Amino acid sequence: MGAFELRAGGSLVVLPPSGQRVVAFLALRHRPAARSSVAGTLWPEVPEDRAMANLRSALWRLRRPGLRLLQATGESLALSPDVEVDLDLLVAAARRCIDHAGSPEPTHVDRLAGGADVLGDWYDDWVQIEREHFRQLRLQALEQLALEYASAGHYGRATEAALAAIASEPLRESAHRALIVVHLGQGNRSEAIRQYTIYRRLMHEELDLEPSGQMDEVMGPLLTHVPGGPGR
Repeated sequence: MGAFELRAGGSLVVLPPSGQRVVAFLALRHRPAARSSVAGTLWPEVPEDRAMANLRSALWRLRRPGLRLLQATGESLALSPDVEVDLDLLVAAARRCIDHAGSPEPTHVDRLAGGADVLGDWYDDWVQIEREHFRQLRLQALEQLALEYASAGHYGRATEAALAAIASEPLRESAHRALIVVHLGQGNRSEAIRQYTIYRRLMHEELDLEPSGQMDEVMGPLLTHVPGGPGR
C-alpha cells in the first residue's frame, strides 16, 4: 500500500528498482508465474532475450543472506510463503466487512480508512488493475463499516468510515447515502440535509444528474426541507 516498502525483523530493507518490481509483481499475482511471463510483463519494451537478461540480473540482486523473498521451481517464480503482504491482509479485512463475517482488526480498519492506493506512484498496467480492484473492495467495505458502526451506536467510527469513502470517490452515491444514514441514526437531521445538498450540487455540477430514488428514500420526509430540492 502506498509506496513500495520491504521490512525484515522490523528493519527497512532497500531493494533496487528492478528487484522491487519483481517482488511487487509476484506479490500482486498471488500464484507462481513463468519466468518468461514475469520478464515479458516487467520489460515489455525490449526484445525477449533482453527482458530475460534483465530478470536474471534482478533475481541476482535479490539474493540476500538470511532473506528468502522468492521461491523458484524450475521455470516458475513465486513469492516466498515467509513474506507477508499488507495488501493481502487488507483485502481479507475488506471481504470480511462485505460478507458480514465479523469486524476486522482496528489497525486494518484504520488502514482501510487511510486511503492509500496500491503502489500509488506506479503506472504499470498490471499495477493499475490491482489498484482498481482493491479500490472497489475498499469503498464497499468502508460503506458497510459505516452502516454497521452506526447500527451499533459507534457514530464517530461510522462517520470516519463514510467520509473516507467519500474522500476516495466524491461522486459515489452509496458513500453519501451511508453518511446520511449515520447522521439520521444519530438524530442529526440538519447534517443529513446538508450532506444531501452537497451531494445533489456535486451531481448537478459534474454530471448534470439528480440523486437516485434510493437517495430520496433515505431522506424521506426531510426532502421537503432541502433548499430547492425535489420536495420543494
